[in-house]
Amino acid sequence: MRRSLAPSQLAKRKPEARCSDDEDWQPGVVTPKKRKSSSETQIQECFLSPFRKPLSQLTSRSLCLDSSQHEAFIRSILSKPFKVPIPNYQGPLGFRALGLKRAGVRRALHDPLEEGALVLYEPPLLSAHDQLKLDKENLPVHVVVDPILSKVLRPHQREGVKFLWECVTSRRIPGSHGCIMADEMGLGKTLQCITLMWTLLRQSPECKPEIDKAVVVSPSSLVKNWYNEVGKWLGGRIQPLAIDGGSKDEIDRKLEGFMSQHGARVPSPILIISYETFRLHVGVLQKGSVGLVICDEVLDSASSLSGRRKSVSSLSTAVQELHRAYRTAHEFKKHFELPILKGRDAAASEADRQLGEERLRELTTIVNRCLIRRTSDILSKYLPVKIEEVVCCRLTPLQTELYKRFLRQAKPAEELREGKISVSSLSSITSLKKLCNHPALIYDKCVEEEAGFEGALDVFPPGYSSKGLEPQLSGKMLVLDYILAVTRSRSNDKVVLVSNYTQTLDLFEKLCRARRYLYVRLDGTMSIKKRAKVVERFNSPSSPDFVFMLSSKAGGCGLNLIGANRLVMFDPDWNPANDEQAMARVWRDGQKKTCYIYRLLSAGTIEEKIFQRQSHKKALSSCVVDEEQDVERHFSLGELKELFILEEASLSDTHDRLHCRRCVNGRQVFPPPDGSDCTSDLAQWNHCTDKRGLQDEVLQAAWDATSTAITFVFHQRSHEEQRGLR
Repeated sequence: MRRSLAPSQLAKRKPEARCSDDEDWQPGVVTPKKRKSSSETQIQECFLSPFRKPLSQLTSRSLCLDSSQHEAFIRSILSKPFKVPIPNYQGPLGFRALGLKRAGVRRALHDPLEEGALVLYEPPLLSAHDQLKLDKENLPVHVVVDPILSKVLRPHQREGVKFLWECVTSRRIPGSHGCIMADEMGLGKTLQCITLMWTLLRQSPECKPEIDKAVVVSPSSLVKNWYNEVGKWLGGRIQPLAIDGGSKDEIDRKLEGFMSQHGARVPSPILIISYETFRLHVGVLQKGSVGLVICDEVLDSASSLSGRRKSVSSLSTAVQELHRAYRTAHEFKKHFELPILKGRDAAASEADRQLGEERLRELTTIVNRCLIRRTSDILSKYLPVKIEEVVCCRLTPLQTELYKRFLRQAKPAEELREGKISVSSLSSITSLKKLCNHPALIYDKCVEEEAGFEGALDVFPPGYSSKGLEPQLSGKMLVLDYILAVTRSRSNDKVVLVSNYTQTLDLFEKLCRARRYLYVRLDGTMSIKKRAKVVERFNSPSSPDFVFMLSSKAGGCGLNLIGANRLVMFDPDWNPANDEQAMARVWRDGQKKTCYIYRLLSAGTIEEKIFQRQSHKKALSSCVVDEEQDVERHFSLGELKELFILEEASLSDTHDRLHCRRCVNGRQVFPPPDGSDCTSDLAQWNHCTDKRGLQDEVLQAAWDATSTAITFVFHQRSHEEQRGLR
């Protein structure tokens, strides 16, 4: 076996005659022991330094100590004070050294110089001389949005977050702590508000949280959506408290626990609560204060606005609600809305126009300082093309006869006086709207011979039964039947069907069962928890469901239905916001396909009048919020009396009233002006009396199949598709 040649080993084998350490050293010869298997000795040279000492024990202590000696040795070691192993270190020592606030310049929570950083506040620049004079512990710091959020914010959302932060912290308008975000659907208002809350809860120029608690008040259908969105964007960084239902004692206990939280690190700093629950338990929330209140969809219905306003106004907040600075709804309407609409009416006098312009300028001045509004055309950079089509459908002979009979017998027009609508008139409007959807919806009224439907059963086909569905008895239902059939046979697209009436959804179900379409239905009877599961299943690419039926009255706002790319608005609503909300369900973030929006109207009927009235109401929004001064047409308020007039021969009463200069003898001669899109006035859309010029193959095929069912189509694109974006 080979022996070690390490110096420490060789030293042990050094011959006794070796020269001493202080003698000159010369290489020597070492004769190793003979191997058992060899008869000859081998001589090996080794260079061994006499100055290399073998390893020796560092202390003179014996390796074997008794117990008392060992214990004394350990105590001597532990009795020595701790010394920081840094030369000349003079810092503080002791138990309280860790976690102490270090003296020096305060720092922002996030790096303002990082690439892509969204800086909401930047401290004023100080000269070196000023920095020496000021207390470093009181210098303001940058307010920088958390990178986990700023990295996903789009340019318009970054602008929105900065606007919101400046408004609620009183940096935009001194003394005012509030604002209105009036962005159209799909622009990410929820994400912007979550970013605002997270920033206020974590930081401020004073290097501490701006607020300790925030409350989000929303419609019941959106409570779960808000909760999910907070979790989606912030992950486990925060735990919101969502309340929508439960016993009174249970809700009070949760709210009391929320309000009792204080300090820089509140466990659940965000409360998400429905308007109804908020109204019933506002007394508990009044016992303390919160830093921020966000009211989602606060203007979704005029009937609920007053109650919501009173409840929210009673809450003590550091960031007060903007509407406190305004008049009551009645005063606002009297002082602003009516003069502005009257001044822009087609029959307005010169004095009315001047007053309307004055009130418009006054309102615009007030609103623009604390309101931000962006239209959906911003989405054209990120979303596929959207094609909107307003399809006018001819009434069937049965519908026409029932319609004219009702007008002759009920005489609803005679009950209109000075533009006011009585209860009886409202009932007549509902009956006519249902008749436009399908005669089956008023069949029971005919059986009972209610006012306006006396003897109407004689008009129905022999053997008619409302238990089944006959699409050919309704112009709109016939067109819908063809749209669904063509879509199903030519593509893998999914369709969302929207109506104001659950009875119409019943007809949709009958149609789907007859055609063997798989479908899901969401209306007011479905629980909030089940809604989320239904939507998630429908949006899955593997889902076999073809149709999603949605009641516009059941909280369709906020739903993300990107699993479908075609949506049919089967009937119009008086409030344009309701229709806009419903139509925005498919054209939103995550959508990959070209979207088609169909608005079906019965030509010459009350539905067109409602559609026109929608445009009239949107004109106020355009003037005040969008500052558009060139809205091309507005309808006289006196035309309310014409609600109950049937324009039987008209292809489109709406187009007739536009007095369109681009169409000659009912045909479009000149195209819409450059730059027009879906947000433009209807006069700047494409106008079609036949399928030529349509960009939707499904509607082209439906027009061919239904022959005379379609009379007129307005259509427009959201934007021109840009190559390379998808």
